[in-house]
Amino acid sequence: MPYRPPLVPYETFVADPPDLPVRGPGEDGAAIVGRAEVVATDPHGVTFKAALSDGGTMVLRVDAAGHGVIRVRLADDPQARSRSARALPLVHPRPHPAAITVDDTHVHLDAGTLVAEIRLDPWHLRFLTPDGHLLLDQDAGTRDISGRRRTLPFGRSTADGAHVAWHESFVAFGDERFVGFGEKFTPLDKRGQRALMWNFDAFGGESDRSHKNVPFYLSDRGYGVLVDSGMPVQFDVCQSTHSSVQIVVPDDLIDYYVLAGPTPTEVLDRFDELTSRPYLPPKWAFGAWISSGFFPDSQQRVLDRARRIRERDIPCDVLHLDCYWQVAGRWSDLRWDDEAFPDPAGMLSALAEQGFRVCLWMNPYLMTDSPLYADAAEAGYFLRRADGSAYVADVWHGSHPASAIVDFTNPDAVAWFRGLLRPLLAQGVAVFKTDFAEGVPADAVAHNGMTGVELHNVYALLFNDVVADVTGEVAGHRTVWARSSYLGGQRHSAQWSGDVNATWPGLSSTMRGGLSHGLSGVPFWSHDTGGFHGTPDPELYVRWTQFGALSPLVRLHGTTSRLPWDFPADTERDAVAALRLRYRLMPYLWSAAVEAARTGAPMMRALLVDTPDDPTAWTTDLQYRLGVDLLVAPVTDPSGRRVVYLPTGDDWVDAATGERHRGGRHLRVAVPLDRLPLYVRHGALVPLVAPAGTVADGPFADVTLVSWGGVDARTVLHDVDGDTTVEAVRDGDTLRVRTDGPLRVRRLSVVGEDPPRRLLLNGEQVTVTPFEEWFPRH
Repeated sequence: MPYRPPLVPYETFVADPPDLPVRGPGEDGAAIVGRAEVVATDPHGVTFKAALSDGGTMVLRVDAAGHGVIRVRLADDPQARSRSARALPLVHPRPHPAAITVDDTHVHLDAGTLVAEIRLDPWHLRFLTPDGHLLLDQDAGTRDISGRRRTLPFGRSTADGAHVAWHESFVAFGDERFVGFGEKFTPLDKRGQRALMWNFDAFGGESDRSHKNVPFYLSDRGYGVLVDSGMPVQFDVCQSTHSSVQIVVPDDLIDYYVLAGPTPTEVLDRFDELTSRPYLPPKWAFGAWISSGFFPDSQQRVLDRARRIRERDIPCDVLHLDCYWQVAGRWSDLRWDDEAFPDPAGMLSALAEQGFRVCLWMNPYLMTDSPLYADAAEAGYFLRRADGSAYVADVWHGSHPASAIVDFTNPDAVAWFRGLLRPLLAQGVAVFKTDFAEGVPADAVAHNGMTGVELHNVYALLFNDVVADVTGEVAGHRTVWARSSYLGGQRHSAQWSGDVNATWPGLSSTMRGGLSHGLSGVPFWSHDTGGFHGTPDPELYVRWTQFGALSPLVRLHGTTSRLPWDFPADTERDAVAALRLRYRLMPYLWSAAVEAARTGAPMMRALLVDTPDDPTAWTTDLQYRLGVDLLVAPVTDPSGRRVVYLPTGDDWVDAATGERHRGGRHLRVAVPLDRLPLYVRHGALVPLVAPAGTVADGPFADVTLVSWGGVDARTVLHDVDGDTTVEAVRDGDTLRVRTDGPLRVRRLSVVGEDPPRRLLLNGEQVTVTPFEEWFPRH
């Protein structure tokens, strides 16, 4: 049960999860795997007959599912799969050769960089590195002095005669750290927390409720654990007992994977191999998105916004139109409000001529006042109640009319929904914001027979798949701007953090959510810059825009205006300066994005990604690396002061002052409002371009390469026309820079305490280009 504070109204939702039974005093009901015997071996794994503590038997399978990946399944039926798989598979394992040895008492299964060591009687499983270092150890279960069970080891539980859940427990060492589980707004290290895999309309971003859950976590001991289930899995991460991570799976089996590292990037790469590679959005998506805001809009207002953005030289690539492009009370029938938007095709054409793409808000619900509702309900396009009627639910929490929920398990409903989107894309709409999708009630019934509990989490994947598919068919890319997601959702780029509050604590919790989601396999993430609910004061608006400008993707959006000119002139100046910095850094950002899509390592990187051996990196969650070379520490309170931690392994250069600091230390800093704490890795080679109003589709031209330190360095930069290797060699007073690839480097600049006097670019001497300050003084 979630904690419900006394005397304070607690959150409820039409799609809250069902509670698991609570045992009475003295009840046990757990059937635990006590011993096993080998039934068969094959080139990939071992099948066992598992004997349970209640006298029953089950089928147990341990096999290699990839290099450094071992899969464990326990079920009544060897063909069992998660109930959610009736909608779509979440994990895509491929048989991998394993070296297997069996004797009378033990089985060893070697998957390359990960070894499973199994004792048959009594049953015990642990995971080792090839040199014998212990990574992960099953918790055999503990009882207290009175004999009561304190943990749930490997097995299944029954309540009132029904099988209710499977479980597994692992030993948690006293100093072990755990991260992941999706977009969690709680502190980065999840030790002491209970993570529930159930997609909520989170009512902001300041609780343990999440729009995007991923049943996966990383440990600082060099491994990850992934559970293949779309059901409301619970991870008790040292909350009930500090010595155990307990996993409870209310499904037809327990099916989990252990992924070897030793580094987080290696674990995330293996995670992607199992679930899907991230989708790389087009270049323009990395430009600024500016929204109409959550209030009535019109064609003339849109055109006026576009004109003012260009007149005021505000960088912007995407104009987002929120709910009110449709008729109020008829959301989301995906039709223009003819009175407010009399000529949408003409408007879209005019905006395209000015270099704007257009994003439209939508969701998978249909209000009953929509003229489309009656026919769609009659055709069976919506989720149903048990009596067969359309399930009309309060998905808007009472703030708007109740709605029906499109049933994406029904092929006819999918075709109908695609037919609503296709004309808009053909008209010139570039992308959709896929809002909501967390509202499938537990007692709903789907076309394919799934219950609401079984469908709830994976519904977000079905919804985003449909929108991405039709967008790819018409617009040539598969980008969606998604609020909800689940395991494998990195194929839907981009994702944003939902309706966070426009407060200083809201900014901090949003940052934590992005770092947690990045450690769950999703590299392209954003947030409502300025906060969604409420109006940010000018200082918060600037600080949040600085954070947004140095996030993987950036969109200004809220319940009130986030247009820069609706704030004081100096606020507009500072916010726009942050956006211009982003556009200067676009070659660096795009290169980091390409790398993230290839590897699964996030663009917005918790410090532990690059310095996993630094203990402080596993708990630092209000700063991050953007790519490998930039360290970003947004200001999180009105004082302008904060503590910045510089990770070990490198020296760091203050981007504003050029001062060099060694890593592995904390700095107390105070920064004026026109800049944020930003540091560059000493030795980095950072590509820049002149700021522009939009991001061009083609290769970057006229690139300035900045050497931070003027020292030996090497990097690989990515662009749409290929990769370029850049090497810098310091020889006395000369820095020789050579590029091998298509990147059009035209100028060199050096920031450092001992800059070279001569610069050679591909053998030719060039003039040292003065480094333009990233935060120009006013």
